[in-house]
Amino acid sequence: MKKDEKENMKLPNLKILDEVDKTLRRHSQEVKFPLSKEDKQTIEDIITYLTMSQIEEYYEKYNLRPGMGLAFIQLGIPKNIFVIVEEVDEGKFENYIVINPKMLSHSEELIYVGEGEGCLSVNREVEGIVPRYARMTISYQDMEGNKKEIRVREDISVAFQHEMDHLNGILFIDKIDKKDPYKNKDKMREI
Repeated sequence: MKKDEKENMKLPNLKILDEVDKTLRRHSQEVKFPLSKEDKQTIEDIITYLTMSQIEEYYEKYNLRPGMGLAFIQLGIPKNIFVIVEEVDEGKFENYIVINPKMLSHSEELIYVGEGEGCLSVNREVEGIVPRYARMTISYQDMEGNKKEIRVREDISVAFQHEMDHLNGILFIDKIDKKDPYKNKDKMREI
């Protein structure tokens, strides 16, 4: 990211729903094309917000929790769209804009995030592990409606599964065993 791009970033005014909001439990709907101007703007705003949340200067200035993914439903919009912004190098980001995703296949191997998963809609520390597939292939549509396929692995696979769960009204905390938060840990690989 160039210095002038970084300096011109303005924090979008996104209202991210908290886990107590029942809207997060709704199933998102298939998206029809072409995308509306509002949807395109929301995607741009999410990219800006997630990028800023991962840059120290901004997350300190605006008191942001760092996040790499956000589904439209987290903004109260029940549409099958999510965005992931991955910092691939210091100040270099890769954006995934995923519309109408479907899982085509997944690995048998399960992984979990060692420090635990987080969510911009869950504003608290949560103990426990969330079993995720180490690799998966999904089909989706891009912003123009073109059909695409992507194979994701490791942390990006976790992020995709986390966001796809949102589209089905599922939060990561639902996947943690309440009685035994570290259940089957020895059958999975930590990342």
